[in-house]
Amino acid sequence: MSKYTSFPAPSEDQNPFQDPSVTQHSNSTDYPTLDLYNPFDNRTAGPPPPYDANPPAAPPTIPSQNLPSRTTPTEPRNYGSYSTQQSAVNNTTADLLKQQEELERKARELERRERELDSQSRSTGGASSQKNWPPLPSFCPVGPCFYHDINVEISQGFQRIVTTLYYFWMFSACTLAFNFLSCLALFCVDTSNGVGFGLAILWLLLFTPCSFVCWYRPVYKAFRSDSSFNYFVFFFIFFVQVVLYVLMTIGIPGWGFSGWIVGLAALSKNSGVGIIMLLNAVVFTAQAAMGVVLLKKVHSLYRQTGASFQKAQAEFTTGVLSNEAVRQAAVNATASAAQGAFVGAR
Repeated sequence: MSKYTSFPAPSEDQNPFQDPSVTQHSNSTDYPTLDLYNPFDNRTAGPPPPYDANPPAAPPTIPSQNLPSRTTPTEPRNYGSYSTQQSAVNNTTADLLKQQEELERKARELERRERELDSQSRSTGGASSQKNWPPLPSFCPVGPCFYHDINVEISQGFQRIVTTLYYFWMFSACTLAFNFLSCLALFCVDTSNGVGFGLAILWLLLFTPCSFVCWYRPVYKAFRSDSSFNYFVFFFIFFVQVVLYVLMTIGIPGWGFSGWIVGLAALSKNSGVGIIMLLNAVVFTAQAAMGVVLLKKVHSLYRQTGASFQKAQAEFTTGVLSNEAVRQAAVNATASAAQGAFVGAR
């Protein structure tokens, strides 16, 4: 049947690419290929060019290693993995939450300070009802002498340095108490050190309240009301206090200070007492170093506040003239002088 038709029998295995007509055309070189013939190019008329077995060489390419790479709009960009983007979002959210908590804390602090200042201004008990330092118990016959609240009276920028000075004053009081115990231990093993023991008691009772009144309260007022006069009072008295800290560190015998000289001398008498006094000398050394650092810190802040010696003089003059006791004393002195001159003239 297959000899009368053009279709091969199913049993025959024929390759269509082995057809004589196909192989004739594929082996012929008279027909151009698709890579050389462009049917849409109208610049040349006529039949397509013949097939060229040696095509022209491609133009040399310029190395692009020195050329800047440009990102086309269609080129995909690498924005990182999903985990990296998620961690960045989480970090940003955490920072925003932290800033919000800080702002809320400051707002609550300002509201608290405003309420306390309003309550103080509306109080009718006078200035004595506002005093809260020292914090004495109610059964004590002596009441507080000062109003002391760093969070209320001191601005936010100066609260840290004022708090540090307050803690330094307490550290100085504890150091003097330790000095009293050291001198007591030395007096127990050497009764000839009675003068030093007595002076240690005097320094404890004298320097503790005087340091609070003479240098801590002025610096507290200076940062509270930006007072140039109180700044200068603090610088003068605290400088003298630092010099005393240095003398305490040296430990001159008979002065009531458990410094290095007295501590080293006590080692020959009793090793236990000598070690206690040397520990006190170490504490005195740290106290003197901290005093120098705090003096420089307050001086740097003083230069930033715009205070000056002229403002201190003006504040002193205004304070003296506004003091009722000073004015009354001046009036009495003037009246006495005038009466004496009138009697002498008669």
